[in-house]
Amino acid sequence: MKDKNTRLFYILGSFFIANALLAEFIGVKIFSLEKTLNITPFSFNILGFENLSFNLTAGVLLWPVVFIMTDIINEYYGRRGVRFISFTAAGLILYAFLMVFFSILLNPSDFWIERQTPSGIVNMDLAFNTIFGQGMWIIIGSITAFLIGQLVDVTVFHFFKTKTGNPKIWLRATGSTLVSQLVDSFVVLFIAFYIGAGWDLKLVLAIGLVNYMYKFIVAVVLTPALYVIHYFIDLYLGKELAEQLMLEATKK
Repeated sequence: MKDKNTRLFYILGSFFIANALLAEFIGVKIFSLEKTLNITPFSFNILGFENLSFNLTAGVLLWPVVFIMTDIINEYYGRRGVRFISFTAAGLILYAFLMVFFSILLNPSDFWIERQTPSGIVNMDLAFNTIFGQGMWIIIGSITAFLIGQLVDVTVFHFFKTKTGNPKIWLRATGSTLVSQLVDSFVVLFIAFYIGAGWDLKLVLAIGLVNYMYKFIVAVVLTPALYVIHYFIDLYLGKELAEQLMLEATKK
């Protein structure tokens, strides 16, 4: 832990895992992007389905951060670093879901079940089970999409890096994010709702396209953040160590 590169990997990896876990658990909430921004909801007509708008899982607030962290870890620690932290995160997400599942099975205390709130009496046990008790297919789809998206991201990232070298961070980072987010958007919906819930395939594709439009815009908007993070990491490591890590990352 005395080495700067070890401490950096620990910090980046911890932030990566924290965001991945949070994204999974807050993802149960569906929000309206347009109403949140106080604008008139859009009305998309995609594949014959009308009045589609940006009704998104709250997890989309954090997944772009996860993919940015993927690119930063990829930049300094290579494929092995990303794979290690991705499989670690997937294992911890699965562990977290198992612990939540067991907590749902616990018998609640009588005094805790009902609670008076400004909106009326709330059944706390029912609320807890409803919020945290995501369907098994959603869990399977989410973890599968996460791992596939990460592996696609690291592959595309290194493809661009071999073509451009260290310059053009925006191309390899944003390009890999756009491709991996495309895969992630459809894999999770296909497993969770087409296989798991029997939705029409066209509806799954239509919702996936709306979700990807949002992710595409966010990925482009967040591109400057890559340069800011890159700058502070180089400042922390020093030019010589930073260049050494990036060179070694291309070989891993």
